[in-house]
Amino acid sequence: MEHIYQYAWIIPLLPLSVTTSIAFGLLFVPTATKNSRRMWAFISVLPLSIIIVISANLSIQQMNGSIIHQYLWSWTINNDFSLEFGHLIDPLTSIMSILIATVGIMVLIYSDNYMSHDQGYLRFFAYMSFFNTSMLGLVTSSNLIQIYIFWELVGMCSYLLIGFWFTRPVAASACQKAFVTNRVGDFGLLLGILGFYLITGSLEFRDLFKIVNNLIHTNGVNFLFATLCAFLLFVGAIAKSAQFPLHVWLPDAMEGPTPISALIHAATMVAAGIFLVARLLPLFIVIPYIMNLISLIGIITVLLGATLALAQRDIKRSLAYSTMSQLGYMMLALGIGSYRAALFHLITHAYSKALLFLGSGSIIHAMEPIVGYSPYKSQNMILMGGLRRYVPITRTTFLLGTLSLCGIPPLACFWSKDEILNESWLYSPIFAIIACFTAGLTAFYMFRVYLLIFDGYLRVHFQHYSTTIKSSFYSISLWGKEASKAVNRNLSPINNEVCFFSKKTYPIYDDLRNRMRYFSIRFGNKYTYTYPHESDNTMLFPLLILVLFTLFIGLIGIHFDQEIVDFDILSKWLTPSTTFFHQNSNYSVDWYEFFTNAIFSVSIALFGLFIASIFYGSIYSPFQNLDLINLFVKGGTKRIFLDKIKNVVYNWSYNRGYIDIFYTKFLTMGIRGLAKLTRFFDRRIIDGITNGVGVTSFFIGEGLKYIGGGRISSYIFLYLSFVSIFLLFFLFYKF
Repeated sequence: MEHIYQYAWIIPLLPLSVTTSIAFGLLFVPTATKNSRRMWAFISVLPLSIIIVISANLSIQQMNGSIIHQYLWSWTINNDFSLEFGHLIDPLTSIMSILIATVGIMVLIYSDNYMSHDQGYLRFFAYMSFFNTSMLGLVTSSNLIQIYIFWELVGMCSYLLIGFWFTRPVAASACQKAFVTNRVGDFGLLLGILGFYLITGSLEFRDLFKIVNNLIHTNGVNFLFATLCAFLLFVGAIAKSAQFPLHVWLPDAMEGPTPISALIHAATMVAAGIFLVARLLPLFIVIPYIMNLISLIGIITVLLGATLALAQRDIKRSLAYSTMSQLGYMMLALGIGSYRAALFHLITHAYSKALLFLGSGSIIHAMEPIVGYSPYKSQNMILMGGLRRYVPITRTTFLLGTLSLCGIPPLACFWSKDEILNESWLYSPIFAIIACFTAGLTAFYMFRVYLLIFDGYLRVHFQHYSTTIKSSFYSISLWGKEASKAVNRNLSPINNEVCFFSKKTYPIYDDLRNRMRYFSIRFGNKYTYTYPHESDNTMLFPLLILVLFTLFIGLIGIHFDQEIVDFDILSKWLTPSTTFFHQNSNYSVDWYEFFTNAIFSVSIALFGLFIASIFYGSIYSPFQNLDLINLFVKGGTKRIFLDKIKNVVYNWSYNRGYIDIFYTKFLTMGIRGLAKLTRFFDRRIIDGITNGVGVTSFFIGEGLKYIGGGRISSYIFLYLSFVSIFLLFFLFYKF
């Protein structure tokens, strides 16, 4: 088995071969490469399949008690400095490698059909393979400087993939926003790395953990400086994992293709920050202030992400804020020292959220024939509805992913989220209350997404040749601009609200369904159907595989004291990794404790589902016209007060908590104002002094030219003039 560990360096290099092959093919034989472009999807999947086999083999050996392996090569050697590159294989590396490879394969298979009509098909697969190389290199890195190199490569791939459709100004702005925001975190990460090298003289994880631990316990280092360096390392994780306050890039990153959102913005890249904190947890755990900060940032992100997802209309942005909230759960678990729970939720959430994002791509794919190629419409949930009749497989898979994220047993996220909630009660009751409340919000906004998409009627216009039939909904853009006038005013409305906490009502018309017809447009011998239709098999296959993960991946962490049920593979898997910081990874509960906690958490989730069904249920639902406030408050000042609270909550959520506005006004405009002030100072003061000296010298020279004429009469005249001025000044001052 030592032989396998020694050659584990091949893991990050396998996907790189695909990128280089596509690049050389487009450079030397572009015609042949483009003609056989569908072949590259299979070639891209093959290296990741090999990586799964290698990583699974390594994981089995670790569960059987094999030690952690590290293999190093000397890169730079000097008298006082030595830099080595290599790979570190431990349970954390194996978990991330399997996660990246499995989700990557599903996304690549899915992308073969999703991107088949895109002109950048080959460029897309080249970027994806290079991203997999960068991410696998990151998780197998053996020291901080190696992590930083791959950290930057991951950020570069994210920039390229978010801006894949760079001809769209919104996509170009989104990738720039992601790049600039992550540079803040990356700069902090670099400073933290340099700070700890100054303290320890080493960048290797084993040496770093031991030296810092000894220095802190013997007071051999300035504790404030060590805390500052640890905080700077954590800043890198804040930006990459979209934690507050550097989370603003993640919703806009949804401008990239949907498979990108499923891979790097749900399962892998955003998990890099969680991976970094987990990797450096033996360092952070000896600095209590940093652990408290990690848990605080985590719980803020948990609540903020959930509240911002409440009123979003774009399906991918709703899932993005959900991802932000779930990453906050993982960060909270790491901050309270629950290493196992954080990694458990990382695994379960990755598969469930990848399923949801790929499902959203299938939904967008189904909507595009109706609304045309317009992301502002095909991703807008307000214009959807009733899709359960047209995309039954997508609907079933999306429902299972939604219920998993809501925490409904026996789906995957129930087991991991329930474990985090239990651990949070032991750490801080306040944090636990917030986490439980957010679990209810998660169930509410996720079921809201499901109902808006699949329940009710299709709320979008249909085109039949030159005839246009439109629904009654206003045209809503992603930025909140609404059309000033409704359409089809001659139809009779039914007073049904679709938007939660909205000031405006979006009515659904009773004869809309009668106006909906299946029709087709004939092009030669082919028919193009314009009603919503199910995706092709190559897009449905990854959804079905991810459903299996969503159903059964939670079983790896089940363990009970009575040993009636003991599938706790995760604890056995993590045992070697937890020896770094002397923490027991075993997690066991008895049946009574399990059912007590489960009933509480599931009750919260079911309550959130019930409230969502009231607000967003079918138009035939008896609860649709029910206003909960009217049940308890019958008019008066209390009703007005509660209506204002509704509007405040809606505006807070829809406007992203006003955080983007704050950054725009106080940071962006402030920096621009400072730049203008600096420009004025440089041009008017610095350049003014320089130019003024030159102009003054010119005039003095011109004046001296006329004075020095060589005539004695002129000299006497000037002499008498200055003497006269001096005498007048003296007399005036004297008398």
